[in-house]
Amino acid sequence: MMENPGYISGSFDRLHHPSDDDDDDMVDIAGATLDFSSSDDVPPLSSGCYEEYSSSSSSTSRAAGMNGNGPSKLVDPLEDPVPGLGTYEDFNTIDWVREKSKDRDRHREITKKSRQSTVALLHSVSDAFSGWLLMLLVGLMSGALAGGIDIAAHWLTDMKDGVCLIGFWFNHEHCCWTSNETTFQERDRCPQWQSWGELITGTSEGAFAYVVNYLMYILWALLFSFLAVILVRAFAPYACGSGIPEIKTILSGFIIRGYLGKWTLIIKTITLVLAVSSGLSLGKEGPLVHVACCCANILCHLFTKYRKNEAKRREVLSAAAAVGVSVAFGAPIGGVLFSLEEVSYYFPLKTLWRSFFAALVAAFTLRSINPFGNSRLVLFYVEFHAPWHLVELAPFILLGIFGGLWGALFIRANIAWCKIRKSTRLGHYPVIEVLVVAALTALVAYPNSYTRMSGAELISELFNDCSLLDSSQLCGYKQPANTSETGVGNSLADRPAGEGLYTALWQLALALVFKMMITVITFGMKVPSGLFIPSMAVGAIAGRLLGVGMEQLAYYNHDSFIFKGWCSPGADCITPGLYAMVGAAACLGGVTRMTVSLVVIMFELTGGLEYIVPLMAATMTSKWVADAFGREGIYEAHIRLNGYPFLEPKEEFDHSSLAVDVMRPRRSDPALAVLTQDGMTVGEVEALVESTHYSGFPVVVSPESQRLVGFVLRRDLLISIDNARKRQEGVVSASTVVFTEHALAQAADAPPPLRLRGIMDLSPFTVTDHTPMDITVDIFRKLGLRQCLVTHNGRLLGIITKKDILKHMAQIANRDPDSILFN
Repeated sequence: MMENPGYISGSFDRLHHPSDDDDDDMVDIAGATLDFSSSDDVPPLSSGCYEEYSSSSSSTSRAAGMNGNGPSKLVDPLEDPVPGLGTYEDFNTIDWVREKSKDRDRHREITKKSRQSTVALLHSVSDAFSGWLLMLLVGLMSGALAGGIDIAAHWLTDMKDGVCLIGFWFNHEHCCWTSNETTFQERDRCPQWQSWGELITGTSEGAFAYVVNYLMYILWALLFSFLAVILVRAFAPYACGSGIPEIKTILSGFIIRGYLGKWTLIIKTITLVLAVSSGLSLGKEGPLVHVACCCANILCHLFTKYRKNEAKRREVLSAAAAVGVSVAFGAPIGGVLFSLEEVSYYFPLKTLWRSFFAALVAAFTLRSINPFGNSRLVLFYVEFHAPWHLVELAPFILLGIFGGLWGALFIRANIAWCKIRKSTRLGHYPVIEVLVVAALTALVAYPNSYTRMSGAELISELFNDCSLLDSSQLCGYKQPANTSETGVGNSLADRPAGEGLYTALWQLALALVFKMMITVITFGMKVPSGLFIPSMAVGAIAGRLLGVGMEQLAYYNHDSFIFKGWCSPGADCITPGLYAMVGAAACLGGVTRMTVSLVVIMFELTGGLEYIVPLMAATMTSKWVADAFGREGIYEAHIRLNGYPFLEPKEEFDHSSLAVDVMRPRRSDPALAVLTQDGMTVGEVEALVESTHYSGFPVVVSPESQRLVGFVLRRDLLISIDNARKRQEGVVSASTVVFTEHALAQAADAPPPLRLRGIMDLSPFTVTDHTPMDITVDIFRKLGLRQCLVTHNGRLLGIITKKDILKHMAQIANRDPDSILFN
């Protein structure tokens, strides 16, 4: 039924109200063995905790009346607030209905008092304004952190190549800014910046200098990756990975204490810089969503309204997810749409406005910091000049097909690799795995200039539209006899490919194969790793290759029926950079299954309004093709891999089963464990609780009638009895537990009864035994239920938990139902 081994018999004294610092408790949900160093707010947990929780499932319900009003002569442990009542255990799902009900009651109380005094009115105004103030703080903090991460990552990435002699804290670009000895063709060469080979051997040319540079590149990559994995392993195991699958699960109501705590924020910020700088095939965009959500969770503790209400806190986290994408891509509107489309479970209109405001503040903060020194929010801002033609929709759709195929292939390969990591000894050696992958990446990447540069720089290079003054290898065309023959604006007319371009294309083809393979084993390692940049890089390379091919086709065949009429000789017909942009969107869409938000993000990245149609065509095609091989995106696949209780809103339930087929107990199971409303003693209740691991108990009139009265949570029951024994006189094992409004008449020498009506949910959700499961699933999704009770003619038959539904859906899809680890 609702098992939870987290509750152990005789553990009443150890139950406590989770304090604010409990948000920093940590346990490894990915299943790897972890060593925790003890610190003030990080209690050590052995790897056995994972085993203990992995078979757990727990469900609790609404507590409608939290202030029962029975006769005063009864002993009532709720007359004073009891710490811990109405809170949740770790790895449990919140009750959305109860949390929203609590917030409505709180709001009504504030509104009522505001009419009575000026102080109360000011309190009401500050309460209403607190949400906007919190959004302002989240935007400022996230923008500042993102700016710092960008600057630090750029500096450390350049440090692998060399050092600035006028100040080691300058990156390559900043070092050469003040130099008067740079030329336009070699703008990166200046005396102030020296490569490691030049510094050690005294010359920048020759085999020895190359070998020194190669070795230094590998050593720096190993050092950065080693520091990243060691810091994650020692201080914050939750700082690894992308974070978006867990953020999605948390926003659906699941509790993972410590996932958004201060230690996770500090370590993720530091290790994200190190991981990106190490040259591993990963990006910082996904983890920035996690960083922004950590900021929001920490700042929520400044406001009582959000600190004490899990549902309200999740509204803030939804806005924080938008902030994360806003600072990652410099795309505030795309960030809001990303939160709405991809990660949020509950997204009311008020959250939309606040997300918009927070994303705006974050983008403004990042723009003020100006991390890239180009007055832009992103490293790869480009503007294309030539319009696209209808004929080009065919290659754009072709890129969409490639993106969909790559997305489906990547998800299957990555999940298969992650399963190998979890089920073999590989998972026990995360440090060695990271070091081996980092060494392999650096070894293969250095000889190829396109794999040596960072992912963002590569995308920037591929998006770039060749101009008259460009010295990039990708612009290595043969110069036409008449150099005044130009296209639109600063762009050049289509020209025949030169030797430099052919070399670049070979290198790009090799880079494409390398990126596709190495990203599969990199994503999911025990370092912060985003997937946006590697996926976009794969698509951008494929797009640039196709774009150059189309450009040469148009140049040599401008008289053919395909190009005739719109591509005359000397015109700038094809923009290879646009193909790179469309390919990047297609591959990212194939992996994540984003659509609307992805198109808006790409549009905000490039500022090209007229390229929305090609982006839409490629993104939609990529989603259709990828969906043909499986409906799950990479984040949903990782949620399922980790066994989180996530009811996917996009997944259809088309089976004809009924509630009675899914509920427990089944025919062969023991009878449902219930409490009676007035016939049990404290000792009997304690014995029932100790002999079971259920997270809640239905309350019935009597064992014979089985008429439902309400539902009480195990946690609330334990805390209330424990509190009554400590603080109330006369409560002994023989005291009667009463869930009714008035106690029955008792003998004069009997101990006073213990009234617990106040902790009982008087209106638990119920369905009849013949309710179709598709309707039941919809109720669970839309109301955020943890469980509902099943009745027949008013008599209690059984219970359906969220975990039961997920297991049933797994069985229908021929998946292992035991893969659902939590409730």
